[in-house]
Amino acid sequence: MNDFQLKLILSILSGVVFSFVFILLAFALPIDNKSQLNVKKPKGMLEKVSHSARK
Repeated sequence: MNDFQLKLILSILSGVVFSFVFILLAFALPIDNKSQLNVKKPKGMLEKVSHSARK
């Protein structure tokens, strides 16, 4: 293979790997959602400790 074909294959592979990394990051990183729906107040001591540990 000549140099041009090797550079072409390398650039295509690096583009695929680069885009694959960003696709994986899009699924791995959670979306920060500050608003929580249906949050009920803790009743007992164990629920209060569990609720405070989640924050």
